[in-house]
Amino acid sequence: MATDQNHDSAACKRVDEGITRVFQLLGKRWSGPIVAVLVEQPAHFADLRRAVPGISERMLSDRLAELGAAGLVLREVDEGPPLRVSYRLTGAGAALGPALKELAEWAKVHLPDAGPCTGLDRERPAGATA
Repeated sequence: MATDQNHDSAACKRVDEGITRVFQLLGKRWSGPIVAVLVEQPAHFADLRRAVPGISERMLSDRLAELGAAGLVLREVDEGPPLRVSYRLTGAGAALGPALKELAEWAKVHLPDAGPCTGLDRERPAGATA
């Protein structure tokens, strides 16, 4: 079934390009929570993994690499012993702090409280048991 492509292009409201870029990066699963943890303070890899319930090591590594490539997170190697890697926000990443705080406040008012560690139970279909 073909769609009608002869409509008035002015009738299509376009999403702001900045919003699109932000959600392409921070809308990926886990990216927002990782940044939110790092807004508070730099963290080692293991600490980040504990702070973001349900994330795998591989996914955390991938998301940190993406956030680093976007210029939001810096990876720093702490010369040992033992050798440890820590992550901290760049100036651009830290500038997200007020926006994340506002989103958290908005969620408290407008999204139902799902209890501690939200997000884990939402993936389970209704009526399913653990």
